Formats: sequence, structure tokens, C-alpha cells
Amino acid sequence: MQADPDPRRAVGARTMEEVVCKRPPENPTLLEETIRDFGFAEIWTRPGLDRRSRYWISISASAATALADPLEDYVHGALRSGEISLAELREGVLHFAVYMGWPLGRQFDRIVTKVADALGLSADVPSLRDRPWDPDERFAFGKASYIDIMTFPSPEGPTPFYDAGIKNFVFGEMWMRPGLDQRARRWITLACVGASDSPNPIATHVYAAMKTGDATVDEMKEFVLHYAFELGWPKGSVMQTAVETMADRIARGLWWM
Repeated sequence: MQADPDPRRAVGARTMEEVVCKRPPENPTLLEETIRDFGFAEIWTRPGLDRRSRYWISISASAATALADPLEDYVHGALRSGEISLAELREGVLHFAVYMGWPLGRQFDRIVTKVADALGLSADVPSLRDRPWDPDERFAFGKASYIDIMTFPSPEGPTPFYDAGIKNFVFGEMWMRPGLDQRARRWITLACVGASDSPNPIATHVYAAMKTGDATVDEMKEFVLHYAFELGWPKGSVMQTAVETMADRIARGLWWM
């Protein structure tokens, strides 16, 4: 971390150009100065998380706010830098929509299309499903996938939400698609459940991310800082408490509840 304002400005400007592929304003407002000198100079340069992960966190958090400008910047930077491919972003949009809803997902999808068209990019993305699937096989696969991803059994009870939604689609199809690695899916999910202020999903997904080894405790603490800068310190405080609580439970060999 730079303690001298001049070097910090230089680091922030350089990092901003690397991340979003645009120069900071020549005469920034106080907010723009803070984004450059704290967000880009002090958060994006921290060694605790790789840049690809930071892109996924910022992209997902920005999409959750429904604000086009920061989302376009991050999508543009991710594609230009090669940290995330267009095919991966298409998969990321689907994953995001499951956790934040289809209306926000549609807006996210349109922005990805806008940026990709401007950059002259195209990608082949596998269809959702291209062969018949026995309903019982699909349901059993979803239950097994839930345990693999969440590390504990899926809720029981014949309800449309758990059976048709969670087991059949979310874990039976979406989480298991090959177009995006599970670590990226974790960051998208964590940013979304945090943005939605949902206590139970926050607890379970924070627990699962660390329990599976997709993210270490230290990486999760870095995630909280990055996420808080994008979505605010109050939401960051909730997430930090969840990380500390679930890390302690994992260390003691306990389930999330």
C-alpha cells in the first residue's frame, strides 16, 4: 500500500487502465479520486486474490446494482485483458440470473452482448440441454450435485421450489455445466447472495466455498474487502461476520448450522 499520495495516484491510474482499459478522468471528482486512489491503487493491487477472481466479484456486484456504466467497464476490461472469455461470461450471466433473477440477468446479458459486439467478439456456447434426460436420473443427479457443491444434503420435502427448482435445475443442470469453473461460480454466487441480503444463502454458500476448498479463509477475507468496496461496508460487515462464523465452524468440524 502506498502511503505517499503521488505514488498512490500513479499506481491507481495505472491499475485502472489495466483493469477497465480506460484512463481515469483528468480532473476527477472526490468520488472518482477515491475509486482511483483507494479502489484501484489499494484493493485491486492486493496480493490476496488473483485478478480473475476480482473481475468476477466486481462484475457480479455491478450487475446486481443494475447500473450499466461500471458493469460495462468491468466486462470490457475482463474481455480485453483475456482474464475472462466471452463464452465464460455467457455462462456467468446464467449463473448470476439464477441467484439475482432473470430481469437483472437480461440486463447483464445485453451489456455483455453490447461490449462483445464493440470488440468484434463471438463465442460458441453449449445449449442448455441437447439430449433427452430421464426425470428420475435428473433428480438423482441434482441431489448428488448438491452434496458435492454444498457439502451437506439437500433439503427434503416434495415442494416445487426444492424439487423442480433447486434439485432439478440449479444443481441438476446449471452448476454442473462445463463452461465455467466452480471457483468462478463461487464468486458470482457469493456476490449475489450478499447483494440480496439473504441470511440463509449467505451462511450456506460462505460455508461451502471454504469447506470444499474452492476458497481459503484468507481468500474469503480478501473477497469481503473487495465486495464491500463494490456494494458498501454494511453489506461487507454482514459478509465478514459470516466468514468468521463459518470458518470457526469448519475448524471445529461442524456443519454450517
